[in-house]
Amino acid sequence: MRAGALSVRWEPRTAAVCAALAAVALAAAVFVLGTGDFPIPAGEVVRALAGQGDQATEFIVTELRLPRALTGLLAGLALGLSGAIFQSMSRNPLGSPDLIGFTTGAASGALLQILVLGGGTAAIATGSALGAVLTALAVYLLAYRGGGVHGQRLVLVGVGAAAMLEALNSYLITRAELREAYEAAFWLTGSLNARSWEHAVPLAVAMAVLVPAALAFGGHLRMGELGDDAAQALGVPVQRSRTALVVVGVGLVAAATTAVGPVPFVALAAPQLARRLTRRTGPHLVAAGLMGAALLVVGDLISLRLPVALPVGVVTGVLGGLYLVWLLAGAGRRGRP
Repeated sequence: MRAGALSVRWEPRTAAVCAALAAVALAAAVFVLGTGDFPIPAGEVVRALAGQGDQATEFIVTELRLPRALTGLLAGLALGLSGAIFQSMSRNPLGSPDLIGFTTGAASGALLQILVLGGGTAAIATGSALGAVLTALAVYLLAYRGGGVHGQRLVLVGVGAAAMLEALNSYLITRAELREAYEAAFWLTGSLNARSWEHAVPLAVAMAVLVPAALAFGGHLRMGELGDDAAQALGVPVQRSRTALVVVGVGLVAAATTAVGPVPFVALAAPQLARRLTRRTGPHLVAAGLMGAALLVVGDLISLRLPVALPVGVVTGVLGGLYLVWLLAGAGRRGRP
């Protein structure tokens, strides 16, 4: 479809998948809003959100539980988008922020605030964001060769950086007092517990800036998968686009990790699952983001409904581990290393 200089490609299957993923994410969020010490049926949750419920129900839903659900939706969206960006740039299904050090760098920044500087919530959030940004800058500079950054080199340098940062994190925890070590270990699992508007609002502001920026570079990202030479022949400024995409992707990781901690495997699994559902080549940022939102909120719902309360990061870690085994087993059956 064309309207002047603007053209839009309509893909019915992709649109149906995106609509289904959005419906799953929103439905799971409604059930999260109704889950707790005071259970609320889904119908009453919807009425409370529309301002038609009783005063007590509206207070519980909109003031106590809505920030948690909204934070989960936005953080999952950010992780799905960032995973799609870095996997497409590296042309590697394992090239997600979880594995190339950016999430680990955010965790290191938060741990330094918790265990060394003794900072509060705002300081931990700032340390997490700075850790992700500084790690990404170091990885980018180390991977820079010959006037640019190659995707595979970025992954390899990132994996090495992640290993070193994991060692630093382990050392910090072993040297901490018991109470501080417990707080740090809980933060490292990734959790939506006790999330309030002070977590949801900054995340929403960051997403209002970063999501349009990611979508604006979606076409360059798709053409970049053809290879640097082909993309340049098509008029794509490869290195400038890649630098901008790294900035946007790291911003998404930093925003999500600051809000919910280093939730594992969502950024890794969401783009691949979205690609399999849409059955199309190239990155699909919208589908990947919606898949990330659905995975995180469904994981949070599972954690709330279990007999033993667990952080959402434990649930996504188990689901992500099963996905990774399935991915590698499938590659082995197709004869890939």
